[in-house]
Amino acid sequence: MEEEDQRKVTDLVIELVRRLLSQQNSQNPNLNSPHFSQSLRYALRILSSRLTPSISPDADAIAESIKRRLATQGNSSDALTFADLYTKFASKNGPGSVNNKWAVLYLLKIVSEDRKTAKNSMDSSFSLPNLGLNDDEMGNNLRVLNGKDNREKGWKNGVLLVSKDPENLREISFREFRNLVKEENEVSEEVLVRDVLYACQGIDGKYVKFDSTLDGYALSDLVKVPRATRIIVRKLCELGWLFRKVKGYISESMDRFPAEDVGTVGQAFCAALQDELSEYYKLLAVLEAQSMNPVPLVSETASSGNYLSLRRLSVWFAEPMVKMRLMAVLVDKCKVLRGGAMAGAIHLHAQHGDPLVHDFMRRLLRRVCSPLFEMVRSWVLEGELEDIYAEFFIVGQPVKAESLWREGYRLHAGMLPSFISQSLAQRILRTGKSINFLRVCCDDRGWADAATEAAAAAGTTTRRGGLGYGETDALESLVMEAAKRIDKHLLDVIYKRYKFKEHCLAIKRYLLLGQGDFVQYLMDIVGPELSEPANTISSFKLAGLLESAIRSSNAQYDDPDILDRLRVRMMPHNTGDRGWDVFSLEYDARVPLDTVFTESVMTRYLRIFNFLWKLRRVEHALIGAWKTMKPNCITSHAFTKLQRAVKLQLLSTLRRCQVLWDEMNHFVTNLQYYIMFEVLEVSWSNFSNEMEVAKDLDDLLAAHEKYLHSIVEKSLLGERSQTLYKSLFVLFDLILQFRSHADRLYEGIHELQSRTVESSSNSRDKSKSSRQRKDKSSEPGSWISEGRKALTQRASEFLQNMGQDLDALATEYTSLLEGFLAQLPVQQHIDLKFLLFRLDFTEFYSRQHPTV
Repeated sequence: MEEEDQRKVTDLVIELVRRLLSQQNSQNPNLNSPHFSQSLRYALRILSSRLTPSISPDADAIAESIKRRLATQGNSSDALTFADLYTKFASKNGPGSVNNKWAVLYLLKIVSEDRKTAKNSMDSSFSLPNLGLNDDEMGNNLRVLNGKDNREKGWKNGVLLVSKDPENLREISFREFRNLVKEENEVSEEVLVRDVLYACQGIDGKYVKFDSTLDGYALSDLVKVPRATRIIVRKLCELGWLFRKVKGYISESMDRFPAEDVGTVGQAFCAALQDELSEYYKLLAVLEAQSMNPVPLVSETASSGNYLSLRRLSVWFAEPMVKMRLMAVLVDKCKVLRGGAMAGAIHLHAQHGDPLVHDFMRRLLRRVCSPLFEMVRSWVLEGELEDIYAEFFIVGQPVKAESLWREGYRLHAGMLPSFISQSLAQRILRTGKSINFLRVCCDDRGWADAATEAAAAAGTTTRRGGLGYGETDALESLVMEAAKRIDKHLLDVIYKRYKFKEHCLAIKRYLLLGQGDFVQYLMDIVGPELSEPANTISSFKLAGLLESAIRSSNAQYDDPDILDRLRVRMMPHNTGDRGWDVFSLEYDARVPLDTVFTESVMTRYLRIFNFLWKLRRVEHALIGAWKTMKPNCITSHAFTKLQRAVKLQLLSTLRRCQVLWDEMNHFVTNLQYYIMFEVLEVSWSNFSNEMEVAKDLDDLLAAHEKYLHSIVEKSLLGERSQTLYKSLFVLFDLILQFRSHADRLYEGIHELQSRTVESSSNSRDKSKSSRQRKDKSSEPGSWISEGRKALTQRASEFLQNMGQDLDALATEYTSLLEGFLAQLPVQQHIDLKFLLFRLDFTEFYSRQHPTV
């Protein structure tokens, strides 16, 4: 009875396969064809499977699911029909009925869901792997199904559809799986594992080789392996591709060393990568030892647990894959970088939340940044720039000693790593510059003790290797302590040894004309000499006059070193220039003071001196005019004999001259007060306060620059005050013209007075005076030896001409002064508005001309 049931089942399966194939090919298949045999084996494998569904065996739940599916697809009538049929099917119990109703319903549901897939392709429906039965085994299988019991001959393959031996089920299943694996794989897993390990070392294996077209390691298409195996091999071989990239970069860089584009930081990077690869090699050595053990099948018990399969290899490669990917990214990023730029680029990848990546990058960066931190230590504590390959963010260039501080060293922004801030980099730059300035310009060695104290205060050492990546706080502490002590030592040397403050005061007193008695005496003794043409003046004579002015004033008590630096300078002159136009004083600022008093700075001081010298010259001219215009010069009784009209004309001319002198004197006095007190003294006071609080040489340079800029801007010498400056110098020229007019006027008056006195003296005096007049009779325009009438006529003409000249001069002066005052309110510097207030404090000009 049992054999008859098996025959019936076999016949039904063969008929089912025949009908399915005939539906696909539209013709009856050949029962002896390989395709039919393969399809039959597939069907028998499904029917003999021990796998069970993962859902609970509930017939009612399956029926409800089928009805819901039919209803949602819009087949309401089919759903009602199925419900009616299921009611009848479930109500039948007893002999001849189906016992496992749930399995039947589940089968119907699965077949319905897979119908579309089965219609597309018969081959695609057989997606399960074959058991690998050959034709003989197939015949045995069919013989078994036909009722021929071959159990006594030994069942070695095939499918046992009905078995009463429960203990044989597991063994048969494992045997089927083993045969399936052998059929689908031409290469064993052990061989693939070893090939993958070779590929991960950059070596081609027997089956896994580097494909330049794919740019990676892959299995040959000719090797028959499952698609899943091919995918996992390709994924594992990514590690070999990454290793190849990293190893190639290391080899290329080390072959080019010591090229400048590699440098010490690049060399340290390669060394760090090589260390990581060494750890990687150790892992591969362990894995290769494990790969020698055979990979057990599911049915076999492994003799040792240290075997290595592809899936185990993927677990082993998880951590090395992360590291190797990161190293490959860094290699791509750093190919065109070097020095600080390379360290900064690597640092950006260290900002990661994964502890594994963070620790790996920190370990790598300690090696990479070691040369960079050594350069920082050497620069901050010794002032040495050990940068052979131009990797440091501080760049030096050969310059003169006077330009060492400003131009000798600078920051290279492209080489500044991102973990060092801009402010810290500036402090590092200044500290090393201070050491070099002390060593080169000041010939000082005291900075070494300051550097040692700074290292001790920061808790580090002056030896190599005291700093490293991740110790930013220690680096900042060391730089701050070194900068504080070395900068203080530098300022002490500048102030005490080289007397910077005293030299600044000397420049103020002599170049800015703050030493009043010296300036007045110098102007008195050099005035006659400077009135001569510039090309006839001897600079040696002027130097002697300068020495005389020093010995005759309080300047003689100054430090001899300061007085020795003060010299006369004759500027380049043109034809027609007078000595007043080319005379100047200069101050010789030697090393290291020439760092502050550079050539450009002294040129600005020269501009200020020329302006102040011109202002003092104008003041000196007005004082000389006042000495000539003594009030008692017109009180002589000799003028009582002149005609009334001439006397009135004389008094009018003298009064006009006096008024004009008062106006000019008012303007010059207030302008000089403004310059000397509102500009020079206030700027000096601010400069002195800033010198006291300066912490380094940069602060001192900035304070001096601010001091000089304040003087230039407030003294109308700035770029924005050029129009006002030109107007002021035109006014100065008019005042000097007034001095010449006043000299001519009073010379004429004195000559008139002398002629009048001589005409009323006794004959003896007349004869004596006549001889004197003969000596002057040859001079053109002389009034001697002329009669009283002619004398009166000549006096009237002279006074009339002088009055007209003074009126024209006064008109031009008034016009220029009004224009000058009108420009003051629109100036941007607020102190120039105070100058307007001083010049017009009585509101005389503003009332006379409302626009002023």
